[in-house]
Amino acid sequence: MSGAEQPDFVWVPKASAIAEEAGARLREFFAHGVETEYKGGVDLVTVADRTSEKLIRERLTEAFPEHGIYGEEGTRERLEAEFRWYVDPLDGTTNFAHGFPQFCVSLGLEQRPAGTRPDEDGTLVAAVIYDPMRNELFTAERGRGARLNGKPMRVSRTPELGEALVATGFPSRKRHDSPNIHFYQEFTLRSHGVRRAGSAALDLAYTACGRFDAYWEFKLNPWDTAAGILLVEEAGGRTSDFSGGKFRLDSREILASNGLIHEELLGFFSDMFAGRGLSPIPTPQEYAEHRAARAAGAKAKMQ
Repeated sequence: MSGAEQPDFVWVPKASAIAEEAGARLREFFAHGVETEYKGGVDLVTVADRTSEKLIRERLTEAFPEHGIYGEEGTRERLEAEFRWYVDPLDGTTNFAHGFPQFCVSLGLEQRPAGTRPDEDGTLVAAVIYDPMRNELFTAERGRGARLNGKPMRVSRTPELGEALVATGFPSRKRHDSPNIHFYQEFTLRSHGVRRAGSAALDLAYTACGRFDAYWEFKLNPWDTAAGILLVEEAGGRTSDFSGGKFRLDSREILASNGLIHEELLGFFSDMFAGRGLSPIPTPQEYAEHRAARAAGAKAKMQ
């Protein structure tokens, strides 16, 4: 469903059409296969990334000539402007290059009023994430809620980590140096499961629409997170760094959740970073008793 069917949105209709056009080009590349090359050590880039960013840059400039553009593949235009688009033309390049159909186009709009310091975030005001393989369009504007294919979406209502499905990712480079493998193991043991699907933007979109209950990752870039952060917040969720502080676009850590399990997750991170012993993993019987007690408590409150 095109963003053109959402007249109450200011920026989303045009941005959605752009994302859908770029997504259609990605589908064509995906169907026929593309050559890949490396940027840096093991980070893949394809002709599809560059073609998609060129198209998005041209279309955004036509639609919003006064807006700046900050793209993953090198676009840096009008960055002094009040409005700045963070563009990931193909989030999930490694998936794409291997024929795994989990990737998207991500566009996030930041407003930076006059006087905003270079090291200071503005306000995220619009978000578009388009999954061309599923034809799913995730959109949001500040204060107007979030939508999936035009219908309102909300975060999940899962109350505890033990019942949660969570997501994460790992860097392409220096995975052996990443502490995330330790978190991955502990989260796997203490939740319904951890998914590592290879697209940060889609992981955040899935958190916003309730498919995931939480998402965390280290060392992302603004084009990875700008759109997804606004989606989660407008869908009723919560975002922060691992200590509970305000998430920043240049942060090297991100935690997004349905809000209900956020404090539990923050406590988990605090214990992990401090090297404190985590609470024992409950046995199936203990967990069943805990769920029964929680259900009884909820029932009593309703009476």
